[in-house]
Amino acid sequence: MQRLGLVGLPNSGKSSLFNALTGGHVPVAPHPFTTTETTVGVAPLPDDRLDALAQLSHSRKVVHAGVEVVDIAGLAPGASSGEGMGNRFLAGIREVDALLFVLRSFHDEAVPGLSDPVAALDALELELVLADVASLEQQSEKRRKQARLRGDRSLAAEADAIDSAMTILQTGTPLYRAELSAETRGRLRGSFLLTDKPVLAVVNLGDDQIEAAADIVGPVAERLDGAGEALGACVQLEAEAAQLPPDERAELLSGLGLGDGVLPRVARAAFQLLGLRTFFTTGEKESRAWTFRAGAKAPECAGTIHSDLERGFIRAEVIHWDELVDLGGWARAKAAGRLRVEGRDYEVLDGDVLEIRFNV
Repeated sequence: MQRLGLVGLPNSGKSSLFNALTGGHVPVAPHPFTTTETTVGVAPLPDDRLDALAQLSHSRKVVHAGVEVVDIAGLAPGASSGEGMGNRFLAGIREVDALLFVLRSFHDEAVPGLSDPVAALDALELELVLADVASLEQQSEKRRKQARLRGDRSLAAEADAIDSAMTILQTGTPLYRAELSAETRGRLRGSFLLTDKPVLAVVNLGDDQIEAAADIVGPVAERLDGAGEALGACVQLEAEAAQLPPDERAELLSGLGLGDGVLPRVARAAFQLLGLRTFFTTGEKESRAWTFRAGAKAPECAGTIHSDLERGFIRAEVIHWDELVDLGGWARAKAAGRLRVEGRDYEVLDGDVLEIRFNV
């Protein structure tokens, strides 16, 4: 499963957001490095489409998709040179597939830490850029030497890609904000760079800043320059609401004018950021959302249900979820001739409902 890493300066509210998203219990305290170990959890993905299918099928069980979230302990300035247990934290960032920056905006004299989200983003990006520069400095000459010795053009092309990345990084620009061709990014993949990952930002607001959220989040979005989405959230309120039963949670969030809260939006944005999509199976026993990578073909998606289905795949009966709901169920869709029969080359779409036919 692909992982989303939560990255922030100490006391940014990162662990509180992790707990709110995953229902975890990472310690939270008003001093730096309350957590020094990486913690992993799963953030459930609310999905009205699945709920509609479950209601249609009178399902006894409903299973939502989820996003694997990693809480990486606070990244201190100087981490790229080992400050604040930096080497361990940077290694944690290297092992995730996408980054969620948690940027503090709220002011609290009892909780030390930077409360300027743009400055926090700059500080985080600087450490990641410096770490990438240090990594590439070691790799560039090594690749060129190997290319000369072996006469390997692919290694020479990798060295050229590394030099292109170095030119960008030395201006202080992270690679996710740089204009690089897909070919160059592909050649950089083996370098495991920190700034060549997709990004998302959550600005942690104080409860007195919620009404001004757009003005506070706007400069962060501008700073990301289209590289990733920026969302505003009062993490403390969201975390408190997440501990309540669903009815009480909805009442609290509604009373505060927060609607359903921002957590579902964060989970959905993270899901898309990781290149993940959802297909469904539905019936009286269970309605379930299954996760697949965008662009996957039908046999691969069948394999997410069970490896036997991929090995013995014959075909898939397919209909989009909203069409199935409109028609009133699988039997009516079949009688109306609206089920499509798709083979091994079918590229599954987000929101498809599948029934797999296979040989045992």
